[in-house]
Amino acid sequence: MPTLPRITGTFLDEITHDIPSQNWGYADWKKEFELYSKIGIDSVVIIRAGYQNKCIFPSKTIPNLLPIYDDLGETFYSLADEYNLDVYFGTYDSGFHWWRRNWWKEVELNLPFLEEAVQRYGHHKSFKGWYLTHETSKNDAHIIELFNHIGRHCKELKDVPVLISPYPQGAKQFGENVMSLDESFEHWDRIFGATKGAFDICAFQDGQIHYQELPRFIQGIGSLGSKHGVTIWSNLETFDRDMPIKFPPADWRYLRFKMEAATPVAEKIITFEFPHFMSPHSCYPAAHNLFERYREFAGIELK
Repeated sequence: MPTLPRITGTFLDEITHDIPSQNWGYADWKKEFELYSKIGIDSVVIIRAGYQNKCIFPSKTIPNLLPIYDDLGETFYSLADEYNLDVYFGTYDSGFHWWRRNWWKEVELNLPFLEEAVQRYGHHKSFKGWYLTHETSKNDAHIIELFNHIGRHCKELKDVPVLISPYPQGAKQFGENVMSLDESFEHWDRIFGATKGAFDICAFQDGQIHYQELPRFIQGIGSLGSKHGVTIWSNLETFDRDMPIKFPPADWRYLRFKMEAATPVAEKIITFEFPHFMSPHSCYPAAHNLFERYREFAGIELK
């Protein structure tokens, strides 16, 4: 009998970048984390703890920081402790230096920031991993240097698994600059080979390529993971890139297809991201419906 696809992890996106804030408080997050403990989600990934001049806690190392009114990181870690979830801490993205090829400046900002994070949250039992927030589609923007310097420093500070979540340079995002699947495999073969020991897990985003390309892409990345000793997860996008607006919850039919394509290869399916696009508590009514379709499919009973 084939394994039934299940979502067992989600990103948390509260440094608003390209999706709106839901303005949740502690009680809202508590209700959400309690739901995760009931439906089989055992891991949450803070997609970025700092971005440009924003942060989830009052950092002393990020320059020109906007006012911080709440320690959202503490909310996540304390609730994860309570509901037995694993938290992966997302690193800092300047949104500037590494795109200008000043990769060393990006590293210089991250190192003290990550030390702050361990001092602040390292005692929590739920601190079970790191997430390298710098995302790329190919061997570009000195991603190898970033992974090696930041990922290895994460492990020196707290030796727990390090996760990355890159993306294929597919037609849904890159238009005429699209790369073939074979070109993507060549790039990631080189990246995996040059970053051994800097990260442990790779969860490719699945929304940038056409649906019919996805099974071959996942199989190819699975082979590269086996070759280089990288654990392969899947980052299931629960939002829709096919619509002319950014970003509605996904169509259930396509979401099911993507889950079923990932299951034979990926050791774990995580999503970007449950709170906005799939939660029954989301600000999007369509997300409530998507959750119901998933719940029915997965045989999840809520009492």
